[in-house]
This record gives sequence, C-alpha cells and structure tokens, in this order.
Amino acid sequence: MTLLPQNNEIIAVKDTETAGNQLFPVFLKLNELHTVLVGAGNVGLEKLNAILNNSNSARVTVIAENVIPGVYDLAADYPRIKIIQKSFIDTDLDDADLVIAATDNSQLNKYIRQAAHQRKLLINVADKPELCDFYLGSIVQKGDLKIGISTNGKSPTIAKRLKEVLNESIPNELDITLQQMSDLRNSLNGDFADKVKKLNEVTSVLVAPKPKLEKNFKWLLWCSIIASIGVAVTALWFNEPTFKTYAQNINPVFYYFMGAGFLFALIDGAIGMSYGVTTTTFSLSMGVPPAAASMGVHLSEIMSNGIAGWMHYRMGNINWKLFKLLLIPGIIGAVAGAYLLSSLEHYSQYSKPFVSLYTLILGIVIFSKALNLKRKRTSGKIKRIGLLGLGGGFIDAVGGGGWGSIVLSTLIAGGRNPRFSLGTVKLSRFFIALMSSLTFITMINGAHWEAVAGLVLGSALASPIAAKISNKISTKAIMVSVAVIVILISLKSIITFLLKIV
Repeated sequence: MTLLPQNNEIIAVKDTETAGNQLFPVFLKLNELHTVLVGAGNVGLEKLNAILNNSNSARVTVIAENVIPGVYDLAADYPRIKIIQKSFIDTDLDDADLVIAATDNSQLNKYIRQAAHQRKLLINVADKPELCDFYLGSIVQKGDLKIGISTNGKSPTIAKRLKEVLNESIPNELDITLQQMSDLRNSLNGDFADKVKKLNEVTSVLVAPKPKLEKNFKWLLWCSIIASIGVAVTALWFNEPTFKTYAQNINPVFYYFMGAGFLFALIDGAIGMSYGVTTTTFSLSMGVPPAAASMGVHLSEIMSNGIAGWMHYRMGNINWKLFKLLLIPGIIGAVAGAYLLSSLEHYSQYSKPFVSLYTLILGIVIFSKALNLKRKRTSGKIKRIGLLGLGGGFIDAVGGGGWGSIVLSTLIAGGRNPRFSLGTVKLSRFFIALMSSLTFITMINGAHWEAVAGLVLGSALASPIAAKISNKISTKAIMVSVAVIVILISLKSIITFLLKIV
C-alpha cells in the first residue's frame, strides 16, 4: 500500500498496475500520533518543518547520530519534539505510529523500512519513491481549509506552481466564510435533505462564474480615471491660457523624477526591494543633495508602504512581537539618521561620495542576492532584533534606502518565516518612512521640491500595476539589471568626486 501525507495530510493507496493516479487522500491527526523521524541533517530539518507547518502540536521523536543546529532550534520552540542523539536500532519504532527516514545512508534507510514494515507501520523514505508508503506533497492552507496536491510523483514543479496559483486565487477571507457556514449549519432545523439544500443554496455563489465586466472592473476603473485625467488636461491646455502657462513653467526636472519614480516603483513591485537604492542613486546623479534625495524617497514610500502594511495586516501576515521589537529602535535610528544627514546639507559635496559608496555596496549586495536566489539558508535566528532595527533605520535614512534590503533579508536569512517577515517589515516601514520624512521636512528649507514631488507622483501612479507585473518578469534578471545600473552610477559619482580633488 502506498500512502501520501502532505505533512499533516496523508494520501494512501494500494499499488496496482492501473493507469492514472491511484493515491487516496487521507488527513491525519498528527497531534494524536507519534511520528519517529530518523535523520537530523538538512533533509531531516526539511521534513520536520513540513510536519510542524501543518501540525504544530505534532509529537515527533528525532533520532540521529549528528544533529544540525536548525533541528535544535525547532525543538526549543516546540515542546513535543524530542531529540535522541544516537544510532538507530529497530526497537526505536516500538512506540511509533508513523515513520520518516531522512538519512543519507541508503542501507540504513532500507533497514529502517524493514523495521517499520515488521511493525506494520507506514514509512516515508526521503528521495526514494519506490521505498515509500506515503509521500510528502505540496499544501495550500487558508485557515481551516487545507488542500493537498499530488502529481503522482511525475512533476513536483507542477505541484509547486499549482500551490502558488491556489494560494493567490483563494482569498484569505474564506476562513471567515468557513466559520460562518459552521455556525449556519449548527443553527439549521429540519431533516438532513433540507439542511443540504439550504447549504447548497448559500454556497452556490462560491462557484458561480463571475461576469466578465466584474473580472475587469479594476482595469476599467483605472482606465477611466486615466482617460478622464487626459481629457481634463487636454481641455485645460487648449482652452485655458493660464493653465498652459503654468504647465510650461514647470521645471523639467519634475517630469524626469516622475518617470524615474514610476519606473523604480515598478521594479520594487516586481522584486520587493531596491526602490530606495535606485531612487537615491538616480537623485544623486541628477545633482540632488543626499538629504533631499533621502527625503524624496521616504515621502514617496509613505503611501505605498501604508497600503502594503494594511493589506498584510488584513491577511494576518504580521508578527506583532517582531513588529514591536523593530518599531521603536527603527524610528530612533531613522530620526537620528535623518537629523544627521540634514545637518550636513551644507556639506553635501562631501557627504555625497559617502552615500554613493553606500549605494555601491548595496548594489553589490543586490547582485550577490541575484546570483544566490536558490541557496538554502540554515543559519540561526537573529536574536538582537532591536539592534537590527536601530541600524536598519539609521542606514535607511542616511542612504535613502536599505530598510528592506538590510532588515528583511537579515530576518529571512536568519530562518524567520518569509511571509510574516515581509508583512512585519512593510508595516513597520510605514512608520519609519513617516518619522524620517517629518524630520527631513523640519530640517530642510524646501530645496529640490520638484524632484520630491515627481517621485511622490510617479511612485503613486505605479503602485496599482506594480503587483500585476511581479509574476511576469524574471526576478533574477531584474535584480542583476538593477545591481549593474546602481554600481555603475555609484562608481561614476565616486570617480567624479575623486577627479575634482586630485
């Protein structure tokens, strides 16, 4: 018999010669079973994470001669995980209900399988489908809704892509609907047939096809707004001399920065980072002093990060403990950095090369990340969150960007959940940008407002469509392009400064 648990969900099947997927989906209550995991290397850690992501109350005994730090970190967070550091013997399975073999020793894996079958236990052997009674597959979870995906071992990549599609298309609010349906079911009177009929009527809207107009409503709305603005501007241009005179007198720098803000916001929407460093690098190359450049970046980020933070809050993607640890130190660092940079505004010709050096370093960091997108991270979790927030806020204000590049990448590299880290960093970024912007406005006497206004308007125009392009462009290609541009412009600024003083 072959069986497939999607971590907390198992699919079982009796092997036959019949064509097609013969796996039978079953959902297991792992919190009521005893799972024995043999092996505590990288593969063992992956299997353990798979179990806990679906059943954080699962009882798991890990048996291995060598245990990597990541397994110990998980055991510290989950009291029902027990680690026994020793060689495996068959009696280790006497109290088991389920077995997972994750060692790099093929002979040992076969021995574990034999011991499991002697006790009539189901076993999964990592990377050996022919030895498995069940497979670990892709899972889509929205609250109490859980969907297991199986391709019968044909294509894990397809399973992964289907998981991404379902995660995106199934709304998080569906969990609220499930709770409401449960309450409704408990309140219905009548026989079983009447209850089924009523529930079918209520839930029919979930599968009813959306009208084409409703599907395209957002695009119709935005096209209507843009068309209306175009008509209004055209009418004013040809019929109102005062408006035409005003428009002709706008500093061309405003249009340059509006286009740059729009482009950089699209890039940021595609890869989730680099808006600050690209915008600051562009501003410095256009002759804007570092303080004014940083102010433009932070003012233009207030609205976009506020909206993003609110959406992550609605989706439940905020780690409130992490948020509290980041917020106050981040604000202190941002205000201190903004005050220092604004105080040096009169010495911008000297501070500009140092900021260019910083953007050069960030460009190299982005390039390095682009080349190592698939590299696994196994380092321990970052413990000094307050210090990270303080440094990230300060560097972000001084360099015009870096909160996401420094704080988010450090948290994820340290083993924290990417989804919760992203939501928390986005929400805290709103307050960081707000406080640093207020400090810049207080300290700077209104210079280069045409550049600031252009960035604010350009990034605002790009925000509705930035998310739409995120799945259509290669992240690696964009990151490499951004890194090359930032490095070249930063080098140009530094070389120009050095030539002046020689």
